[in-house]
Amino acid sequence: MPGGGFAPAKAGGVEFEAKITPIVILSCIMAATGGLMFGYDVGISAMPDFLEKFFPEVYGKTQDPHLNSNYCKYDNQNLQMFTSSLYLAGLVATFFASWTTRNLGRKPTMLIAGFFFLVGVVINAAAQDLAMLIIGRVLLGCGVGFANQAVPLFLSEIAPTRIRGGLNILFQLNVTIGILFANLVNYGTAKIKGGWGWRLSLGLAGFPALLLTAGALLVLETPNSLIERGRLDEGKTVLRKIRGTDNIEPEFLELVEASRVAKEVKHPFRNLLKRRNWPQLAITIALQIFQQFTGINAIMFYAPVLFDTVGFGSDASLYSAVIIGAVNVLSTCVSIYSVDKIGRRMLLLEAGVQMFFSQVVIAIILGIKVTDISNDLHRGFAVLVVVMVCTFVSAFAWSWGPLGWLIPSETFPLETRSAGQSVTVCVNLIFTFVMAQSFLSMLCTLKFGIFLFFSSWVFIMSIFVVFLLPETKNIPIEEMTERVWKKHWFWKRFMDDNEEVAATGTIGDHSPKKGHSNGLDPASQL
Repeated sequence: MPGGGFAPAKAGGVEFEAKITPIVILSCIMAATGGLMFGYDVGISAMPDFLEKFFPEVYGKTQDPHLNSNYCKYDNQNLQMFTSSLYLAGLVATFFASWTTRNLGRKPTMLIAGFFFLVGVVINAAAQDLAMLIIGRVLLGCGVGFANQAVPLFLSEIAPTRIRGGLNILFQLNVTIGILFANLVNYGTAKIKGGWGWRLSLGLAGFPALLLTAGALLVLETPNSLIERGRLDEGKTVLRKIRGTDNIEPEFLELVEASRVAKEVKHPFRNLLKRRNWPQLAITIALQIFQQFTGINAIMFYAPVLFDTVGFGSDASLYSAVIIGAVNVLSTCVSIYSVDKIGRRMLLLEAGVQMFFSQVVIAIILGIKVTDISNDLHRGFAVLVVVMVCTFVSAFAWSWGPLGWLIPSETFPLETRSAGQSVTVCVNLIFTFVMAQSFLSMLCTLKFGIFLFFSSWVFIMSIFVVFLLPETKNIPIEEMTERVWKKHWFWKRFMDDNEEVAATGTIGDHSPKKGHSNGLDPASQL
């Protein structure tokens, strides 16, 4: 990561000067702790004492050797509802979060997320029955909705263009760390005698929740948000501070112009449906659906069974958590390093080949060697399957995991950015909810075929990337229209100049002085 200033070239010939300042790095690290909380919630799994208290039917299946199916022992609608309630609550919360993000700012929205996380953690840790447990889970879901709305926007807006991708992926890196942390905590607390270990496991989620809350208190509000809310002087001061230079006038003028155009849009959600916003909207929706249909849930859930077949026995869950979690974290670091160098498309396409191959190999081996209620997998085949699991996880971690969030956060113009992020979070949580609610039943029905099901989706999404996903690396957010959408072979047909003039209610050149192009008004380019 370069340490000096840099200045990416702009369409209008003007360059934005910026340094990678300590305050930017610190702010992004603190904001990205929202991913740590999300990852911890995702990584919490059922322990025997937990299942016995809240899901006795599932507990009975896990203890009965005659019902201990490799594919069906956790198939229970109540357990799936407990898992998916977090995503359903997040789905509802994201609509409120869109309003707070736009009207109150990114920082207050992160604080609200921290509050929901803390209250949810307390209720979950003290839960006496399933209803109380689900209430706590719903509050955690509200925190997820607010955090996933604000954090990616914050990271995209505060980061200099050249390293925007890498800093934004800090959110996903913290998600992977949170999952690893949760799995290790679960393994340790499961050994506590007396049946209260699960309370400690749920209660320790308060640690990342406190980090997020403290981070939200310490970070600066983004200049984009301050300017959008009319606080121009404060926005200019923050911009100068985070860029580490006094030469911020070109970027400031572009942000002011983008804010002016944004304020003329009275109904951002309705504006999303305008023809000129169809490309961003279509790609955002597609990426969220594809991310959930990569099959990451199948791989992560089935990993302990695979490790058990290798011979790790009772320690299979620990080895699974450590090995898969470490691969997840390290591969996300690869994405941070490479995303702004080789680009988003290349990572997605390479990962598509890698994920497709690994899933097909896993399906073939399991289909031939493993039945529903017995493990007949030769150690050599088992090792190969574990290698394929790690191959899949690494590909997902440097591609669809982080880029599913990064690309939507950097493609919408300011006037629809909060609404666009709401759609991103909403669609992601809808399909995460669908997968969480149906995955265990699908696993029980399709068995090893579930890996073939997901590999087919990986093939489809890779074709989508080849033809319909443009490259967005090193392009300022406010210039996506001019430098990306208007030049794409397919999406350029939706960039209707007349519609944009009608939407803003003005005619003529909207670009700031000094020949600076804002990249928002196509009429200014005529």
